[in-house]
Amino acid sequence: MARTVSVGIDIGTYHIKVMVLENATQNGKPAPKILGTGFAESKGLRHGYIMNKAENVAALTKAVRQAEKMSGMKIRRAIVSVGGIGLSSFASTGATMISRADLEITDLDVEKVASTSQNEIPPAHSQNRKIIHRIPIQYKIDGKTIVGLRPSGMKGTKLEVKTLFITCLEQHLDDLVDVVEEAGIEVLDIVASPIAASLVTLTKTQKIAGAVLANIGAETVSIVVYENDIPISLEVFPLGSNDITNDIALGLKVPLEDAEQIKKGSLIGAEYSKRKLEEIVTARLSDIFDLIDAHLKKIGRNGLLPAGIIITGGGSRLATLEDLAKAALNLPSRIATLSFGGNIRDLGDSVWSVVYGLCLLGLSEEESPFGATLVHHTKNKAIEWIKQFLP
Repeated sequence: MARTVSVGIDIGTYHIKVMVLENATQNGKPAPKILGTGFAESKGLRHGYIMNKAENVAALTKAVRQAEKMSGMKIRRAIVSVGGIGLSSFASTGATMISRADLEITDLDVEKVASTSQNEIPPAHSQNRKIIHRIPIQYKIDGKTIVGLRPSGMKGTKLEVKTLFITCLEQHLDDLVDVVEEAGIEVLDIVASPIAASLVTLTKTQKIAGAVLANIGAETVSIVVYENDIPISLEVFPLGSNDITNDIALGLKVPLEDAEQIKKGSLIGAEYSKRKLEEIVTARLSDIFDLIDAHLKKIGRNGLLPAGIIITGGGSRLATLEDLAKAALNLPSRIATLSFGGNIRDLGDSVWSVVYGLCLLGLSEEESPFGATLVHHTKNKAIEWIKQFLP
C-alpha cells in the first residue's frame, strides 16, 4: 500500500527545497495535497558539489523546520534528489544465452543480461562513480527488437539489452547522504534531479514522441532526453543562470546584486542599455543551447524530437528564453508549468518541479513503465530494489 504522506528534499546550488505531500483524493481521483514546504538559501555548494557540510546541514535544518511548522508534522525520512556536474549517464549493451531447455526467458535471465551490460561499462565511465538508476532502453530476442520492456515469458535462444546507467560521483553522493542524515533525516531513496523533474513536467505523450527536459539552475544545466516513454540520455553542464548574472555585472558595470535584479527584470529606476542587456543574455543562453545541441548530436537526436525542449528551473523565467531555444535547437520550445492541486499557488511553479516529483514518486505504487532500478543508499550499505516510477 502506498504511503499516505511523502517528503522530498532538493538540495540545489542556489536553494534548498523541502516538501510534504499527502496522498489525497478528490471526487474519487488522485489529488495530492501539499501539507507544507520549506525553503532556504544553499550555502557551501559549488556546481552541485557539497564544499561545506556544516553550512549545508544548517541550511537544510532551516528548510525542514519551515516544512514541519507548516505541515504540523515531524519529518523523519525523505526521498532526496542528487544533481550537479557529478551526475552523468552511459548507455551499455549486454547479451546472454537463455538457460532453460524450453527457451523461455525468466526473470533470472533478465537480471543476468542487465548485469552483463553493467560489466561492459568502460572503467573511465565507472571509476569513482555509483550507479543510482539502471534503465533498460531496448531488448532484443535473437536479434529482433521486442515491443515493450518485459521479455520474461517470451522464448528465444539469445537475449540482448541496451541499458542506460545514471551515475554520480561516489564522494558527492556520500557527502549528500551525510548532510541529510546529520540533519536528523533518514534517506529513503536517492533520485537523479532530472528524472524527478521529468515526472511532473513532461506528459506521457511528450515522452513517447521524443522530448528533452532542460533544468536551468544557478550553476548547472541538466538535461534528460526521452523517447518511446523511456529516458535515453542524461547530462549536466557546468553553466547556469549565475553565469548570466556575472556577465551582466561585467557588461553593464553594475554590482552583482543589481545584476541579479536586472536579470529578473525587477530593478526599478536603473539606467542601462536594453539592447546591450539583450546581447549579454542572448550570448550566454546561446552557449547553453550550443552545449545541449552538441549532446543531442552526439546521441543522434538533434532536430529530431517532435515534442521539443521543455525548460524548467530557476533560470526558466528569463524573457525570450523560448524563442532562443527554438531558434538554437530547431525544436519546439516551451516553459514547463506545474499544477499543485490548487491548495498552494505561490510556489514559483517549475522551480519546485524536482521536489514535487520526489514526493509523487514516494506516494506512487504503480509499476515502473520503463523498469527503472533505484539504488537505496545509507551510510553503510547500498542495496538495489525495484521502485515505482509514475507513468
